[in-house]
Amino acid sequence: MKKLALFLFFIIGNLQLVQAQETKKKTIDQQQTKKIIIDHSDFIDKNEYEYPDATIFTGNVRVIHNGVKINCNKAYLFDKENYVKVFGNVVVNQGDTITLNSRYAEYNGETEFAFATGDVNLRSPESTLTTDTIFFDKKNQLAFYNSYGKIINKENTLVSKSGKYFISSKKYQFITAVTVTNPKAKIETNHLDYYENSGHAYVFGPSTITNEGNVIYTENGFYDTTNNIGKLKKNSKISYDNKIIEGDDLYYDQAKNFSRAINNVKITDTINNMVAKGHYAEMYRDTQTRKDSIILTKRAVVITKIENDSLYMHGKKMLVTGPPEDRVIRAFNNVRFYKTDMSGKCDSIHSNNKTGLTQLIGRPVIWNGDSQMTGDVMHLIGNNQTEQLDSLKVLNNAFIVQKDTLGINQYNQTKGQNLYGTFKNNELHQVDIVKNTEHIHYAYDDDNELIGIDKGKCSKISLTIENNQVQTLTNYNNTESETYPGEELPENARKLRGFIWRGDERIKSKDDIFPEEENILHEKILLESKAKASEENVPMETLPETLDFDKKPQKPVREKKISKK
Repeated sequence: MKKLALFLFFIIGNLQLVQAQETKKKTIDQQQTKKIIIDHSDFIDKNEYEYPDATIFTGNVRVIHNGVKINCNKAYLFDKENYVKVFGNVVVNQGDTITLNSRYAEYNGETEFAFATGDVNLRSPESTLTTDTIFFDKKNQLAFYNSYGKIINKENTLVSKSGKYFISSKKYQFITAVTVTNPKAKIETNHLDYYENSGHAYVFGPSTITNEGNVIYTENGFYDTTNNIGKLKKNSKISYDNKIIEGDDLYYDQAKNFSRAINNVKITDTINNMVAKGHYAEMYRDTQTRKDSIILTKRAVVITKIENDSLYMHGKKMLVTGPPEDRVIRAFNNVRFYKTDMSGKCDSIHSNNKTGLTQLIGRPVIWNGDSQMTGDVMHLIGNNQTEQLDSLKVLNNAFIVQKDTLGINQYNQTKGQNLYGTFKNNELHQVDIVKNTEHIHYAYDDDNELIGIDKGKCSKISLTIENNQVQTLTNYNNTESETYPGEELPENARKLRGFIWRGDERIKSKDDIFPEEENILHEKILLESKAKASEENVPMETLPETLDFDKKPQKPVREKKISKK
C-alpha cells in the first residue's frame, strides 16, 4: 500500500509539473506575441542622449507584430513601452486584407493602434483610399480619418472630409458631406454607408441621387451603384421630364427606365396640369419615343385642371400614356368623375389629350345640376387652346331627365336616338336630340302653378339651357304634341319608355368618386404610414456602428515622451 501511494504521489507531481511548464510556456508565447519585433534592418544604433530608451534601426527595416508587418526606411523602437515610430516609404500590411502607405507612422503594440500621416494610401482588394492622415484600430478592425479623403472603388469615386472603414464588413461610413460619382449616377448626402464589395450605398437624412434625366431625393434609401437600382423609404421623390413621383416606398431601375411607388403615391405632371394619386403606381419611361406610361391602382384618382376648376376621375385601374402633346388617360371598372358643375359614372373611360376626345363607355351617366343624361356611349370634346369643354355627343338611346323642382316625383324627359350638345363657359348651353324623339315637359305659369303636361313626338328636339335648367324646348318635323291637364294624364303615362332615374347614384363631391371599400383601405394605409413615421423618428446616434466624428481621435502616444536637448 505504501508503494502504491508513493507511485500515485509521483505521478500526480509529474502531471502538475508538466501543467506548470505548459502554462509558463503559454505565458511566454503570449508575451512574445504582444512584443513588437524588428525582423530585419541594415543598421542598428542607440542614442540615449537624444532618444532615451529607443533603439534606432535604419535601412530596409521590417517590423512584425501580431499579424501586422511594417516596412520602412527607419524605425525607432521603444521596447519597454512596446511602441514604434517608422519613417520613409512606410508600408503597413495586414495579411491580404489591407495595405497602408505613408511617409510616417506610429504603432502601439499594447493597444494595437496606429497613426499614419503624409500622402496616406489605404488599399483593400476592392478599393483605394487617399488622404492626409489616418487612424487604424487593429483590435476593432477599424480605420478612420478626419481630413479630406478620396476613395476609388471600381467605377465609383467617393469624396468626403471624414470617414470610417470597417475592415471585416468591408464598409465605409460617412456622417459628413460625402459625394459618390460614377459614369451613370451621383449621390450627395451627409450620412452614407457604402459596401465596397457590392457597391451598395445606404443614405440617411436629406440625400440627392442624380442620374441620366432623373433627380431622386430621399431621407432614407438604398442605391445599388453597380446596377443603378434604388429603393427609397422616407420623404422620397423622383423628378424627370417635368414629372414628380412621390410615395412612402419608391423603387427605381435606371436600365429599365422603370419606377414603382407604394402607399400615398402622388405623381405631378407640371406640363399637363395633372396630378395622379393612389396607393400603388408603376411608371415606364421611354426616352426614345417619349411614350411614358403610368399605371395607377388602389384608390386611384387623376386630377386635371380645367380653367379655374378641376376634374377628378377615379377607376379601379387607371393608365396614363404618351408624351405631353398626345397624352391618353384610360380608366377601368366603376369609373366615376366629378367637377363642380358636372359629375358622372360609367364602366370605362378613354380620354385623348391631342384630340380632346373623352369617351364614356358602359352604362354612362352624366349629371349636370338637376339634369341626368344617359345613353349607350358618350363623347365629351374639349378645346385644347381654351382648355374648356366644347361639345357633347350621346350615341344610341340618348335620354335626358330633369327633376321637376316644383312637383313631387315629376320629371321632365327628352329622349331620342342621338344627342349633340354644345358648351358655353364649360356649361351645357345647347342640346339637339335627333331621330325618334319624344318628350314630357311640365309647364308652369308665373305663379308656379301647373298649366299642363306637354307630351309629344317629333324627328328633332332642341333645348336651350341656362344655369343647368331647361329654358326652351322646340320640336321640329312631324310633330305630334298635346298638353294635358295634370289630373288627366295618369301616373303610368308620365314616364317615357326606358326611363330610369339614377339620382341616388349622383356624385355630389370629389370624395364621392371613391367606393366605400377603397376609403377603408385608404384609412388603413394612412394609419400604418403614421405609425411607421413615428417609429422612424429615432435619433441618428442609435444607428449601428455610428461614431462621433466631432470628437478628435487621439494619436497612439507613448507613455513617456522623448526628451531632446
